[in-house]
Formats: sequence, structure tokens, C-alpha cells
Amino acid sequence: MFFRNDNKAIVWVLLLILSFAAPIYAQNEGTPGQRLEVLRQKLETMRRSLGSTISVLKDDAKEDKTKTGDKSALDSPSSRLKSLEKETSNLQSEVNSLRGKIDRSEKYESADINQIETTVSDLQKRVDNALFETSKMRANPVSNVGQPREIKKKKCSKFIFFKGDCGTDEYDELIGSVVPGRDKELFIVATREIRKGNHEVGRLLFQTIITTYPDSQYLPMAKLANADSFYLEGSTSNLIQAAAGYQDWLTFFPTHPLADRVLLKIAESEMRQIGLPDRDATRAKKAEQRLKALLQQYPNSLLKGEAVQRLSQVQDNLGLHNLYVANYYYKLSVDQKKGGLKGAQSRLREILDKYPNFTYKDDVLYKLAVTYQIEEETDQAARYFQDLVRDYPNSDYVEKAKEQLQLMGATIPPPNPERLKALPPEKKSFFANFKNQFFGIYPLTIDKNGVLMTDNFDKTKFELIDQIIENQGDLTASQIPKSLTTVISSRPQQ
Repeated sequence: MFFRNDNKAIVWVLLLILSFAAPIYAQNEGTPGQRLEVLRQKLETMRRSLGSTISVLKDDAKEDKTKTGDKSALDSPSSRLKSLEKETSNLQSEVNSLRGKIDRSEKYESADINQIETTVSDLQKRVDNALFETSKMRANPVSNVGQPREIKKKKCSKFIFFKGDCGTDEYDELIGSVVPGRDKELFIVATREIRKGNHEVGRLLFQTIITTYPDSQYLPMAKLANADSFYLEGSTSNLIQAAAGYQDWLTFFPTHPLADRVLLKIAESEMRQIGLPDRDATRAKKAEQRLKALLQQYPNSLLKGEAVQRLSQVQDNLGLHNLYVANYYYKLSVDQKKGGLKGAQSRLREILDKYPNFTYKDDVLYKLAVTYQIEEETDQAARYFQDLVRDYPNSDYVEKAKEQLQLMGATIPPPNPERLKALPPEKKSFFANFKNQFFGIYPLTIDKNGVLMTDNFDKTKFELIDQIIENQGDLTASQIPKSLTTVISSRPQQ
């Protein structure tokens, strides 16, 4: 198996170092509201991890107080964890306060968000270190894996004046105690929770493997499954963290048989955030970079066809973004005679240079030719008109281009035989255009499944993550499907 080699200990140490140094990829990504949501999720995971660990160490803390007195007990592991828990809660309040200001459209300082991101990143390091350092203290040499866990009822608040169940600490013992074989149980339960839609709980359990079981065979795949959980949940803030998690994983395993799928998933995390072409093009540019990287780094990948298809669609979005800007200058200069000709030309040439397979290239060639006509650069104008007639014989602009070539006395080339069947792009219906504009949707081919888990779990299907569990933590290259799917096979009928 891929991770079972002489260097696996080094890999585990590197992974732990990376998890201690909180990922910076997600910082400063997205709108202020999305950035705060990312922070909220991180802090909530930290708080719950600390709470579960504290509950396990609670008895030790009481014993420390009895033996050594309250003063020295302040330096106990339990006290340090409680201090971190309090700090986490305080930061949660700050995040909620800032989020409230944004929701109420009140004035706030953007520097405050930058500062709190830095503070949370530092806190993440200290929390992960604390959880790792207390793992030995929480260790139980006698494994109780497979036996029913004791689920403690939470104490009711004194402000609750009715009788009834006040909730349970279902995962406290599972997260807090460290026992042999627990990493596999955590992986299985985390997978189950993700499939039930309890993404935050699943991530909490996967994260426990990372911070508490440094020599676990499941640690690398727990990190990948953790990124999957964000991708499957799918909100913008989740997708930001999914891309960061996948990149985190790919940094250490660029030659793993799943690496090309992970890189495609990073691209798709960006693609799912792409808006209409007349809006910000940042996400489309990032998706383009990732797809190009996939094709360059993994030229023999079985996913090459999917990557090429997605790249073409993303570049169409970017090309349209430039074309909309070019159209503004084109109308200003050609229709209104107010200047802006060079602005139109630069945008149109950029499309030809960067996106040679642009779907609306005939539109670009025609308008570029017209701008050179206005400048009386007939040779350049004729060249673009000729390219249009030759390569886009079915374009709506062909007859106009031929007419202009005749007026200039230039040769009208025959159509390229290979392009005779190339039809203009299908025009969308009024309803489709209205729907896309209303919802801000740009049609793209995106696989909504993760690398290891599907978006809609089907009990009759056997997925990659099931194979990892069966293999005790990893996959062989031969077990990975030869197509873009997370499903290996159908489960046998019971």
C-alpha cells in the first residue's frame, strides 16, 4: 500500500507539523461574511475537541487539586485546556460580533477580520499542540473498541425549569480517550456521520485522528476525507476550506495515485464559486490555473479528458468576461465615435492569445477586424476577416466579412474542410438566460462528489472510503477506478 513503507514515520511527522501550523490557504479568501464563517467553523471544531478532552481529564484535575492544592493545579493539563477553551469561546464571541455588524450593515474595520484570522491561526497551533501533548495522558492500554460506549448525560443548566433530556455527550469519550484501535473506530464513525449529513461532527472525528494518533495508518486519508466533507457540504465558506484542505494534502502526496483527482477537486472547488462572466473573474482564473497544472503535472492521467473539458468551459467564462469589457469599448468607439478603440483591441487580442478555442471566437475576429478598418490598417483587418471566413464558415458574421474583403480587394479564402460542420454556439432560450441571470449561474461541468465519498450516499454502492476501511487505512493503485468516480462497485445483495 502507498503509505506502508520505510518512510511512513517521517510522513506522519510532517503531516502533524502541517496540521499544527494552521493552513493559511483559506485566509483572506472570500467576502468578509464568508471569511468569518470559516473562522466560526474552525473555532467550533476547536471548542468541541477541547471540551471532549477536558471531560476525560476531569477526574485527573480533581485528583491534582486534592494532592497538590489549587495553586499548582492551575498548571495542570486540564487547566491549560480549559484556558484554551475559554480563549476559543472569547474569539467565537468576537467573530459573532463582527458577523452581526456585517449582517446589520454597520461600520466595521476590515483590519479587525485580518487580525482575528491571525489570532485564530495562532490559537489553532496551540490547541493542536495541547491535544497532541495530552494524548499520552488520555491513553488507556486496554482497548474497548467494539464495546458499547458509555454516553453521559449533560448537566442541565440551572436556568432550565422543565424536566426532560438535556442532551448527551455522545462523542466525548470517543474523542477524549486514547485507546488502541480507536483511530479506526473514529474513521468509521466519522464516515457514517458525514454520510448522514452531520459534516461538522464528522470533521471533528477526522481531526481527532490527526491530532491524537500520529502513527495511525488512517491519518493521511483522514486529512483527505476531512477536505471531502467541506466539499460535500458545499457552501462558499466550505468550498474555500475544501480547496485549502486538498492543497494541504497534495503538498505532501503529489505522487499518490489519487493526486490527480485531488488536484481536479481543487479546481472544482473554485469552479463551484464561479459566477456569471460579467462578475469578478478571480475564481475562474484560479480554476484555470489548477486545471492547467493538472494537465502539465499529470499528462498521462485518466482524468485528462475531464480536465480538458472543464478547462474549455472555464476559459469560455474568462473569454466572455474580456468580451463584455471589449464590447463596452467597441460600442463606445465604433457606434458612438467617442474613442476607446485601443481598449477594445487589447481585450479582443487577449482573448485570441489566451483562449484560442473560445466558443465565440468568430465574434472576436469580426470586431477586431472592424477596429483595424477604422484605423485604416487594412492588412490587419483583412487577415482577421479571412480567418473568420476560413475557420467559421457557418458564422452569422461570414457574409459581412466577405463583403468587407471584397470592398478592400482582398482574397476571400475557401472554408477549411475540417470546419464545414462547425456550427455556431446554440442560443439559450429566454427562460434559460433569465434563470442564469437570476441565480447567477454559469453552466459548468462539475462532479459534486468528493474524492473518497459521494454526495448522495447509496447503501448499495461500495466507495473508495469503504475500501480504505477494509484495507486498514490506505488504497492500492489497482483499487482506484479507471474513470472519474468514487464508487468502486455495487455491494452484493444480502
